Amino acid sequence: MTTPHPRLTLTEEVAEALLDGRPVVALESTIISHGMPYPQNVEMATEVEEIIRAEGAVPATIAVLHGRPRAGLERADLELLATSPEVGKVSVRDLAHVIARGGHGATTVASTMRLAALAGIRVFVTGGIGGVHRGAERSFDISADLTELATTPVAVISAGVKSILDIGLTLEKLETLGVPVLTYGTDDFPAFYSRVSGFRSPLRVDSPEEIAATMRAQWELGMTAGLSIANPVPEAEEIPAERMDGIIERALTEMADAEIGGKDATPYLLGRIVELTEGESLRTNIALVKNNARLGARIAIHYAAGAKTGA
Repeated sequence: MTTPHPRLTLTEEVAEALLDGRPVVALESTIISHGMPYPQNVEMATEVEEIIRAEGAVPATIAVLHGRPRAGLERADLELLATSPEVGKVSVRDLAHVIARGGHGATTVASTMRLAALAGIRVFVTGGIGGVHRGAERSFDISADLTELATTPVAVISAGVKSILDIGLTLEKLETLGVPVLTYGTDDFPAFYSRVSGFRSPLRVDSPEEIAATMRAQWELGMTAGLSIANPVPEAEEIPAERMDGIIERALTEMADAEIGGKDATPYLLGRIVELTEGESLRTNIALVKNNARLGARIAIHYAAGAKTGA
């Protein structure tokens, strides 16, 4: 058992689960503050926590509130994250500054990974991971999610790389960084809204038990990198890639014309795609997060069981 960092505030539920060695699943908060409109963001966050509990694990939504990193949030905290204009998008580089100023921060994949590791949580569920942006050969815009995956021992369950990014270059970068990229139940790497990206899966796994065993083997060998586990969106909820490609290209063109970049790029693109799909992409986004939560909880259960038995 890892002792949580003294800077962290844990809810009683999360603290007791970690102390007892029970399965805990971390959840990010940027998806609440900057990924979805209100009230769907709070509804999604609440439903995802309920799914994880129903599967037999404990949810730990992570954020910085009043300058204090937290693992586990109350309903009022979720409402604050969903509605307050004072909540910033906080990656790893921003954590110390927001904490020092006593501010509010919604954590990205990278900063959620870092705080989850400090809490002793090994499994983290999100929607999609960041990666190499299209046109990165000119902008050098590469998400900190990738470098965090290379250095922080947390398994990240997502629906793949966000399809607004360059998926091929992201997979190449993850290979260079030594990050295991596993796809669940498929030989095709998924593309967030779509089940198929056009790229083959680097490594395939077919059960939560196999994923948990891979996590244990990775870290028992002394490798500190996390794992990226790509779980395709359910078939009934996907938006086919051939349809999404044109929508994404239009959103990217409009973003370039508006000269939007940096940390504002992804929220802008996701919001514009919701508009262009008349809400369909939001429904798909919610469906894939719930699907990831079910898998993440099952992985956490098997990982916790293995930690207790030494298997």
